[in-house]
Amino acid sequence: MALASDTSGPAPPDRHVLALLGPLARRIDVMRRDGSVGRDPAFIERYRGLVRALTWYFSPEVRGLDNLPEDGPVLIVGNHNAVFYMPDVWITANAIVDRRGLSRPAYAMAYDLLFAIPGVGPALRRFGALPGRQASAEQVLAEGAALVVYPGGDWEACRPWRERNTIDFGGHTGFARVALRTGVPVVPVVAHGSHDTVIVASRGERIARMLGLGGLRIRVFPIMVGPPFGLTTVLAPPLPLPSAITVEFLPALRFDPPPDPDAPDPDYVDACAARVVSAMQEALDRLHAERAHPVGRGLVALARRVLPG
Repeated sequence: MALASDTSGPAPPDRHVLALLGPLARRIDVMRRDGSVGRDPAFIERYRGLVRALTWYFSPEVRGLDNLPEDGPVLIVGNHNAVFYMPDVWITANAIVDRRGLSRPAYAMAYDLLFAIPGVGPALRRFGALPGRQASAEQVLAEGAALVVYPGGDWEACRPWRERNTIDFGGHTGFARVALRTGVPVVPVVAHGSHDTVIVASRGERIARMLGLGGLRIRVFPIMVGPPFGLTTVLAPPLPLPSAITVEFLPALRFDPPPDPDAPDPDYVDACAARVVSAMQEALDRLHAERAHPVGRGLVALARRVLPG
């Protein structure tokens, strides 16, 4: 998917910037090729209470959890929100554990850069996060796990405020290819209100290109608006708004197996991906119509819980 329509584009990234990013890019590549699985149920249980305490601020509601199989392999496809705050991700993760328990493995694909940060990468692996590799996805699904993916990545997580109720995977269809190769059901999960927690003015894709962030597989450098800084960037992020978040698991989708599962026809892959996006957009439109003004509702709910009487 093209990031900008103009052909002139920004100036190429400064060579000194590239020199600084090069070692990090190489470290990310090493982390990405590391397919080790380090999920630790005891570690997850230890922090579940903290996750619930943090997401309490967003008045979470989970719907349709019965649509998630209690056992067996399943690919869970979600819409990505709220830049790096991502409160719906943690709400979804807790709901999956509620439904399937800690003994049944569940994993999530996470952005490669996070695994290159000392201390963060090992903790993410203990939570069940994996770098975004198709081989790793197919491995854990073959072992009967649940796998959560957010195909929109940073492109969707940093979409502008006016697009907050739009599903935008940025043309990524790899999740459909994985589903076809493994034959597992796809359970879409839609979050409404999460992207209302942060007002994104612009993705800042031109800034990202000027900084040479493409070498780190980063396409955005979001410009945001919010307290306490007003207009700001990821270098000084605003505080998240207490928007009420609704997470809904939709009925499972199953695709007819292609003639060659190992190399499914690209047009069929696109059609399957479009079917998932369509189901998610329909659900998000419904939730938006039903639960308009999530920030206002979240403020009222928070006030009722915090203020005496």
